[in-house]
Amino acid sequence: MFSKKHTNMVKTAASHRASNNGSTFSMLGSDTGIVGNIEATADLHVDGRVEGDIACNALVQGEGSEIVGAVKAEIVRIAGTVRGVISAREVVILKTATIEGDVAYDALTIEQGARLHGRLTPNGGHVPPALAKPRVAEAELVLTAAE
Repeated sequence: MFSKKHTNMVKTAASHRASNNGSTFSMLGSDTGIVGNIEATADLHVDGRVEGDIACNALVQGEGSEIVGAVKAEIVRIAGTVRGVISAREVVILKTATIEGDVAYDALTIEQGARLHGRLTPNGGHVPPALAKPRVAEAELVLTAAE
């Protein structure tokens, strides 16, 4: 009874993980808090809290999450709160998003209702100098139980 269902779930997760030219993704759950910079070659889904800069291929941020630091990626989809500079080729800001910082982009979509406190700068495919070389620092992983 359970083994058949479990097998289907594993196949679904594995096939989802192999999307986007074979690259993988990492997920930070809503009960996860990280203090420190994150650098990844994979896609990243953040539902928790990150205090530090994020550099990755693609970032998807959940509604209840918060990022305090700079974000650099090819594709960024923001639904939560970001306090810092965002630099990406493609930026999507959903209606539940709040951004306190500048956004540099090549392509930009903003849903009605999104909040942005900062400047929008088309970057013509160039990364702003402040984000060109991400700083690498040690990270501290803090796991907290959901209440």
